[in-house]
Amino acid sequence: MRSPAARPVLAFLTDFGTRDPYVGAMKGAALSVCADAALVDLTHDVAPHDVAEAARHLAAAAPYFPTDTAFVVVVDPGVGSARRALAARSGDRWFVGPDNGVLTPVLGPEAVVIEIAEPRYMRETVSRTFEGRDRFAPAAAWLLRGVPLEALGPRAADPVRLELPRPDIAGGVLRGVLVAADRFGNVATSIDRASVDAFAGSAPIRLTLDGRPLRLVATYAEIADGEVAALYGSAGLLEVAARSAPALGRPGVHLGAAVTIVRQGFGRE
Repeated sequence: MRSPAARPVLAFLTDFGTRDPYVGAMKGAALSVCADAALVDLTHDVAPHDVAEAARHLAAAAPYFPTDTAFVVVVDPGVGSARRALAARSGDRWFVGPDNGVLTPVLGPEAVVIEIAEPRYMRETVSRTFEGRDRFAPAAAWLLRGVPLEALGPRAADPVRLELPRPDIAGGVLRGVLVAADRFGNVATSIDRASVDAFAGSAPIRLTLDGRPLRLVATYAEIADGEVAALYGSAGLLEVAARSAPALGRPGVHLGAAVTIVRQGFGRE
């Protein structure tokens, strides 16, 4: 039986949408280099130019792909400018995209990052308005063909990293904010489950959102009609949700709203 990862996997994440031919053109450029690649659309519905949103989607999805998957991430408001084009090896996967912080979640201390500069691994003519097609997709496909990362160009020192919201602990309180909503109106916070576990251990916790008490539940079905509650989403982030309805837009539920967690019997919000 063929291994599920026997074909090289190339995943695309962009803000291009699907109305225009841009995604298809990138796929064609990749297949021209690596014809047996399995092409995956992670999403093309990132809000236009929203680099932070793309970084969050990459962090949420990349761990579930096979070893040696290559990701092409093109949310690139600086296309054609002096910003660098990057390719990286992080863990056991490849990541290709602009040097604007979109690769932040995968650029840990162990990541090897290079600048894509070698012309033989690009299309012969590189459009200054479409590097996704002419530089990023071909580079990723060449990596899947077995070309060494270092062949694509020189090491890239100090790649741009976004300052993504992180949980903060002060005065016995774990604090975060609402950072992003999905199409259902569920709103992710900047607090992950590991941070809560490290902060509270097995102690019971009390949550507030924008100063209002917030109940922690295990599933959407446990949320009462008309209630807004908290639960851990599939990516391990604490999120705010309502039952079969959007939470976003309800009283206190807006991007940037403060979320606090205290251990019951310790400290004050």
